[in-house]
Amino acid sequence: MELFDGIILGFQAAVTPTSLMLCLIGVTLGTLIGVLPGIGPSATIAMLLPITMSLEPLAALIMLAGIYYGAQYGGSITAILVNVPGEPSTAVTAIDGYQMARQGRAGAALAIAAIGSFVAGTIATLVIAVASPALSQIALRFGAPEYFSLTLLGLILVVVLSQGSALKGLAMAVLGLLLGLAGTDVFTAQTRFIFGINELRSGINFIAVSIGIFGIAEILRNLEGGDAPMRMTHRITRLMPSREDFRRSVGPILRGTGLGSVLGVLPGGGAFLSSFASYAVEKRLSKHPEEFGRGAIEGVAGPESANNAGAQTSFIPMLTLGIPSNAVMALMIGAMVVQGIQPGPRVIVTQPELFWGLVASMWIGNAMLLILNLPLVGAWVRLLSIPYSVLFPGILAFCAIGTFVANGSILELYILAAAGVVGYVFTRFGCAPAPFLLGFVLGPMIEEHFRRAMLIADGNAAVFFQRPISAVLMGTAFLLAATMFIPSLLNLRRDVFNDAEE
Repeated sequence: MELFDGIILGFQAAVTPTSLMLCLIGVTLGTLIGVLPGIGPSATIAMLLPITMSLEPLAALIMLAGIYYGAQYGGSITAILVNVPGEPSTAVTAIDGYQMARQGRAGAALAIAAIGSFVAGTIATLVIAVASPALSQIALRFGAPEYFSLTLLGLILVVVLSQGSALKGLAMAVLGLLLGLAGTDVFTAQTRFIFGINELRSGINFIAVSIGIFGIAEILRNLEGGDAPMRMTHRITRLMPSREDFRRSVGPILRGTGLGSVLGVLPGGGAFLSSFASYAVEKRLSKHPEEFGRGAIEGVAGPESANNAGAQTSFIPMLTLGIPSNAVMALMIGAMVVQGIQPGPRVIVTQPELFWGLVASMWIGNAMLLILNLPLVGAWVRLLSIPYSVLFPGILAFCAIGTFVANGSILELYILAAAGVVGYVFTRFGCAPAPFLLGFVLGPMIEEHFRRAMLIADGNAAVFFQRPISAVLMGTAFLLAATMFIPSLLNLRRDVFNDAEE
């Protein structure tokens, strides 16, 4: 009954004119940036953080969430039509989707991708609605030792499951942790690591860092690729898939949804690993594995369902525990903090309309995406003709204006520029920015819960192993950390990510 009452409350909050308008703006913008390779939801959400300060908390989160899962839809369009994934999570879709387009079946591939995404998003949102309240009730029993163990485990999981070298991921996470500690000590009120700059007393600005690391760095990285616009090479003749296409897609859609719903909860897993895992599962289960890579409809239905389910369920740890599972969720937490909301299990208790309104908006947003995507495919793809020399200067100006308007500080423009250059250098050396941003967000939380636990236990570190939940979490964290020093597991991890990238 509580679930039903919560859903009713959520729809009451989500169907207001403002919420519906921002949901539509979010999913439309998400589709747009999914179609345009090289921008991505992380950069877009980072750039829009200053705007959300003028919105109601629920409306802001609805728009930002719509951008994230909308980008999964949009990324499949370019993956299928021009063999260029708009999103990393749609890279697997391009393998068979593009081959279908070459065979004159682009419409069927696009339709199955949209339908699979809609089904997966709908079911995954139901998973959020069912699982989140139960997890929140458990999390309400957490004390400082449990929260420290959980945040530490989350950070280690991000390092282990993120792309690239595990050692580089660990270094990025540690760097993020250190930068997150700058400012005023919450226990002693002493300033630290501000180097005499009074404007840093409240810490390094999250908005400036996130926009620089994702927005500016992404612009610099993409400008390396030249300015040649991409054009659709395959005409769309019909959108309705055949009965045989539907029959072959049902199983992959359901399996992809289940797989994505589970992997999406894991820190660092999310949409990318979900789509890759789904493709591997479908190829193994298929009676005709030789068709994969040559236009198998299962190679589109499964991964597209998995990446959308993974994108949706990645909200679960953020909403219930206040722990981001990926860079986008870290930005979502930043948006909540900017709005004066403390992420964590008490959100569902103290602000149920916020939680349930966001959940309800996901159902609404997925319906909007299904209606938007299929009829407007031609319009979306024509956007690929926009040259980067026109697109990126506007984005750069938007980044600078948004950062300055947030607090009116010139210093933050310098931080923005420095973060952009550093983020670009990171990518040039193969260092993923996601562990850095999650370390930056989780750093203050890890420190606060660790020191609070030490104060409660009079400095006895055994407190983390004396409480059952904390002991299990710490044990898991140590086991995962140990895997980074086992050569065979490191090689397996590298092979998995290399296969996914290929």
